[in-house]
Amino acid sequence: MKALVAIAMLSAALLAGTMAGCGEKEEPENQSAPSIAGNAGAEEKGVIRAWVDALRGGDVRRAASYFALPGVVENGTAPIRIETRREAQLFNRSLPCGARLLRAEAAGRFITATFRLTERPGGACGAGTGHTARTTFVIRDGKIVEWRRVSDQPQGSGELA
Repeated sequence: MKALVAIAMLSAALLAGTMAGCGEKEEPENQSAPSIAGNAGAEEKGVIRAWVDALRGGDVRRAASYFALPGVVENGTAPIRIETRREAQLFNRSLPCGARLLRAEAAGRFITATFRLTERPGGACGAGTGHTARTTFVIRDGKIVEWRRVSDQPQGSGELA
């Protein structure tokens, strides 16, 4: 139950405007690109892309099915443990934006994905639309074990996170 309360608080915080620092606006992505940039493996890219495509389409139940149970999410909060499919659905529903996967970089067990934010059915991305956001994933056995929002500025960019 504590996780549900934390997810509800996370949802309220996100809807209150945590997307204000969404990152830099970029030119529209080339929709005909056959693959996703970055050195992450095809399986990891496939899981992330399938998850984000489901979310962008408004299918929260399908998006939640890509999460391992238990799992961990962190989106501007302390880490939250997701233990049930309902909690995974609540977390996905709390994300105000859809997105398109642009790049996925591997560093050990971590995959850092860069997304271009979009509107989505059931969401309210607003001014975040068209900006970029980054998330670090841990993927195991085709499931998202960890989902953690990270700075929109890659380390070494000269910017402080």
